[in-house]
Amino acid sequence: MKQGLKKQKKARSIRNQIAALFIGLFLLTLLSITVINALFLERYYISRKAKVLQQAVCSLEQLDTQEELYDNGQREEVEVPADLRRASSGNNLSWVIISRDNQRIAHVGDNKSMLQERLFGYVYLDVQNTGVHILDQTDSYVIQQVHDRYAGMDYVEAWGSLLSGNFFLIRTPLESMEESAAISNKFYFFVGLFILLLSGIVIWVCTNRITQPIRELTVLSQRMSQLEFNARYSSRAGNEIDILGDNFNSMSRRLERTISELKSANNKLKQDIADKIKIDQMRKEFLDNVSHELKTPIALIQGYAEGLKENISDDPESREFYCDVIMDESARMNKLVKNLLTLNQLESGRDEVTMEHFDLVPLIRGVLQSMDILIQQKEARVIFEQEQPVFVWADEFKIEEVVTNYVSNALNHLEGEHQIEIKIADEGERVRVTVFNTGQPIPEADLPMVWNKFYKVDKARTREYGGSGIGLSIVKAIMEGLHQEYGVQNYDNGVAFWFTLDQKA
Repeated sequence: MKQGLKKQKKARSIRNQIAALFIGLFLLTLLSITVINALFLERYYISRKAKVLQQAVCSLEQLDTQEELYDNGQREEVEVPADLRRASSGNNLSWVIISRDNQRIAHVGDNKSMLQERLFGYVYLDVQNTGVHILDQTDSYVIQQVHDRYAGMDYVEAWGSLLSGNFFLIRTPLESMEESAAISNKFYFFVGLFILLLSGIVIWVCTNRITQPIRELTVLSQRMSQLEFNARYSSRAGNEIDILGDNFNSMSRRLERTISELKSANNKLKQDIADKIKIDQMRKEFLDNVSHELKTPIALIQGYAEGLKENISDDPESREFYCDVIMDESARMNKLVKNLLTLNQLESGRDEVTMEHFDLVPLIRGVLQSMDILIQQKEARVIFEQEQPVFVWADEFKIEEVVTNYVSNALNHLEGEHQIEIKIADEGERVRVTVFNTGQPIPEADLPMVWNKFYKVDKARTREYGGSGIGLSIVKAIMEGLHQEYGVQNYDNGVAFWFTLDQKA
């Protein structure tokens, strides 16, 4: 929670920083304008006035060139054109033109006599005013800034000679620039305060809107750090933040999917660990069962072999019996080892499956024919009435093993009518093969266990016919390797074992 509050404060500080940045920039701009006004406004104003005077000199040159009244002996002042008078008035210019004999030719503005006397003093008397600042100077005119002690004002003047030899003086007053700059700065200050207040409100609203998506992304990242991947970015800023938000959404979905996969992998790992423990337990039980199964035949073989060696009985019939026991127990051990090797190969997945399309009927008849001696010994009546061919897809060798184990199991558990019935039922795309034998039903509690290795419902009877408890485990491994179904079902008069096979590829 504290971490979330810190992040929230950080998000608010972004908004404050942006607002402070914009307001600071505005204040800096306002301050810069004020300083520039105070330092450079007067100079700029004077430079502009000097350029106005340069243009006025050109206008007077044109006027002097166009008028030739004095050359014709006329001594009256020239009428100044209206456009020149308007231009002079608009720029607050006063000027006068005099001849070489100090006769006034033309003028604009008041104080024409004072201007004429001042120009006469500049030209003929070389009068030098104190506080003169030369702004521009050429061979024909001088532009200068002077202070008129009689008027108590500063002026910008241009005086010199025209092409005709006449002299001119142009003057424009300089208002108090310090006072003007102070007024301007004060005006800028109050206007700036108003704009600053208005801008602050606008900037605050805008920054709040701009940083809202960022704050949302902050909350989103916080929820993602707490593995809440259902959170999604929903704001629309109309800029790169939306792309970042979409990337957050994509990352959230990918993280959710990745964590889901990790959890699945973790569950699978747990299952694998449980399977390993189970396999280790089964291996231990397997070794215990093998040890138990081999202990009896080994003990018998050892005992009867020692008897033969020590000549316990010289009777040939007894010696033959001893040898028969040793041979029977050796055969039992050999069969047990072979079955164990077959089962181990099937369960380890190293046994290759060869899928073939073959007729199931002759396969079953072949198994029954090969077991005919056992069938006669058990005095069993086998019923298999299927005549039409039944083609299936499977590994023919392994299916023969399954049928052999089912028939052998049925022969070993025959009772009552001593009848075995084999049926093939068509189930559409599959067939079901059932091997039924009359006898005692298997206890319901033992039904799921009959497929386990070394499991024996009746251990004494199993020992009697030499069973190892592996045959049905081999059936289970084969059928699971072929991805087919198998099972067992009790009836009132016996037990039926079954399995399925595909008819179509």
